[in-house]
Amino acid sequence: MDYSISSASDHDAHTPPHQDSSNPETSANGGTITVQLFVEEGEVEPGEVRVTIEPGSDAAAASSSGRRAGLEVEPEAPSSPSSSGYVGERGSSSSSDTSGSPIIPIAREIEEEMSREVDDITLHGFSDAQTAWIPGKRHVDEDDASISWRKRKKHFFVLSHSGKPIYSRYGDEYKLAGFSATLQAIISFVESRGDSVKWVRAGKHQVVFLVKGPIYLVSISCTEEPYESLRGQLELIYGQILVILTKSVNRCFEKNPKFDMTPLLGGTDIVFSSLIHSFSWNPATFLHAYTCLPLAYATRQAAGAILQDIADSGVLFAILMCRHKVISLVGAQKASLHPDDMLLLANFVMSSESFRTSESFSPVCLPRYNPSAFLYAYIHYFDADTYLMLLTTSSDAFYHLKDCRVRVELVLLKSNVLSEVQRSLLDGGMHVGDLPPIAQSGSSQLGPHRLPSDSPERFLEPNSAIDCPAGLWHFIYFSIYLDQYVSSEFPPSIKTPQQQKRLYRAYQKLFASMHDNGIGLHKTQFRKDENYVLLCWVTQDFELYAAFDPLADKASAIKTCNRVVQWIKDVENEIFLLGASPFSW
Repeated sequence: MDYSISSASDHDAHTPPHQDSSNPETSANGGTITVQLFVEEGEVEPGEVRVTIEPGSDAAAASSSGRRAGLEVEPEAPSSPSSSGYVGERGSSSSSDTSGSPIIPIAREIEEEMSREVDDITLHGFSDAQTAWIPGKRHVDEDDASISWRKRKKHFFVLSHSGKPIYSRYGDEYKLAGFSATLQAIISFVESRGDSVKWVRAGKHQVVFLVKGPIYLVSISCTEEPYESLRGQLELIYGQILVILTKSVNRCFEKNPKFDMTPLLGGTDIVFSSLIHSFSWNPATFLHAYTCLPLAYATRQAAGAILQDIADSGVLFAILMCRHKVISLVGAQKASLHPDDMLLLANFVMSSESFRTSESFSPVCLPRYNPSAFLYAYIHYFDADTYLMLLTTSSDAFYHLKDCRVRVELVLLKSNVLSEVQRSLLDGGMHVGDLPPIAQSGSSQLGPHRLPSDSPERFLEPNSAIDCPAGLWHFIYFSIYLDQYVSSEFPPSIKTPQQQKRLYRAYQKLFASMHDNGIGLHKTQFRKDENYVLLCWVTQDFELYAAFDPLADKASAIKTCNRVVQWIKDVENEIFLLGASPFSW
């Protein structure tokens, strides 16, 4: 199906990204009302907390006189167990006001402890100072009394329903027991009234909660990311826990509400830190799609053919990857693999150094496939970047999977797949400077001055344009039908990690705005600020997110987006994995 975009259907938004309508503080939520909880004058410091409560909640009756405060809550499943002895520790409220005031000192403490900012999140292995990103636990000597800990711009916490800390992005979990109890007290306070807390706004900080049975996940940040993005990140962290432990860990809490889950996750700090790091650079974390390594169609077909052969011999899923990009994958009939499971599984494998040194056979859980059971993964690295994952339901299939790996390796070497993978890795992906001119875009094949689309040297051509066409800097194309995306390489105008992260965050906000449930799905959106022009185009088949020079005009941006879509159609055999029918989720 052919598409074109015209200026007549555009939705203009000449507002900075931080004014995104997807922000839960400013967007209208159908079916919710705002209820004010009042406290005595002088109890609240400047920097109030907003609360939204579903109609019919018992909490809606609370009233008194004074200033305003609140939480956004929604009724969900039955409330989880109430707080334990941890509640009485530092950070919990001792107020006896029954009208909702226990929330106030809790929110004030969060605002005070998170008041100063340091953004040490890094991108693609580099910080703003261009020093190497080091995976693993960060700043283990810090606790909630440390000034440096309070300066962190984005925190993640995992705790149990009894208030025991399980994981913290920064600092020592056991030293943060009091702070974890504070977070648990907020959740228990709202649940005691038959509601479920979603988020709290404390000054410039947003506190997002996710309750998964006996496991609580919390994000505290001042990064101005949309609520939907932060909640999605918490969902992925919970999914990573399930990859390691499965959902059956809940039975341990049923037997002992004060069960300490931390020892079960021993040695996995590097896995979680790597996942959290990806929230700053990997579009898969909010698109819920995967990306493929650019390869000639014949090369990818050769890899897929041998994977299909071994899948027919009893392998549930066979996945060949280069870093976080898919080379080829196949699965047994009627078996589906969700992109989020691929993301979490690849993160688990790449974060574990032991997988790189020798062939491994490890139990893993795929949360979207079956969150309550283990599969068994045979993992083997062919080189520093390329690895094979073979998944099965049998715990004694190691030798069978090893034989399958030998067969795969022989075919990959014979057909030069591994050498082509390394060449593609060095060449990079699509460059906006290679965008075909208008006269050639829309044709059924690439122009005569370019190599055929099935040539392995297609991506070896030099970037002929120093200046990006029509001011185009970068784009992300998401194929809805394939659940795959392709992202162009960053141009010199977006070369620093800080600039790249800023653009990534802008894409996040644009994505959330385009999919705002309260407003409905937009078709196009045009935004302009001091950093760049953003244009988003959504159809039933694809979504395109493009960033342009701040001086680019709307008409030129629209024409360029049409050219990008046509270009991607011309080379889709190289950049997408086609015909993966078992993976239609």
